[in-house]
Amino acid sequence: MLLDVQEITAFYGSSQALFGVNLSLSEGEVVALMGRNGMGKSTTIKAICNLVPPREGIIAFGGVTTRAMPTHKVARLGIGLVPEGRRCFPNLTVYENLVTAARPGPWTLERISTLFPRLEERKNQLARSLSGGEQQMLAVGRALMTNPRLLILDEATEGLAPVIRQDIWRAIRTLKADGLSILVVDKTLSELLPVADRCIVLENGKTVWTGAPDALTADLQDRYLGV
Repeated sequence: MLLDVQEITAFYGSSQALFGVNLSLSEGEVVALMGRNGMGKSTTIKAICNLVPPREGIIAFGGVTTRAMPTHKVARLGIGLVPEGRRCFPNLTVYENLVTAARPGPWTLERISTLFPRLEERKNQLARSLSGGEQQMLAVGRALMTNPRLLILDEATEGLAPVIRQDIWRAIRTLKADGLSILVVDKTLSELLPVADRCIVLENGKTVWTGAPDALTADLQDRYLGV
């Protein structure tokens, strides 16, 4: 088991956001973390990275318990995060954004350029001058340059033009074929379900359903994911 999350709770101040999330992910597996807006998906991701420290429960990555670790040490275990909202360094170039996060491993500048040719074309541009879609590619590339064991994608295609969304999904399919472990949050079920090996659904800060994508019936989608 690469990632093991058991009965975690988390708070923002005095307000409880997670009430018992259970989640697991094996090497090479793609897991979709699902649920309506405000159900705890992003908070769960923050808890895994210790950006929002869990108050109760267990989080282990690669067999190492991470709850008491500083965020940067959790990242160094091999977790690459593509946060919601991209958060590229606006005053650095594309090249600088990529190399500032680089760690030794198979993901290099050349390989990122193959995955996202637009980044090679714009390597000397400031990140703030890129389109939203190009910034998202840069956020994914920056996470990959850390050579993670687990890539976490939080709403990686939200608000992007259809052509750019397809570029991101193509990249995710390539990463899956390469055997990278991925935890992904996205609302586009038509793209998300075919790439996922397993789905985990949250409701009101708690895990309420886990299963294979083909077991997520229309009734279940309406119950847990419908507006």
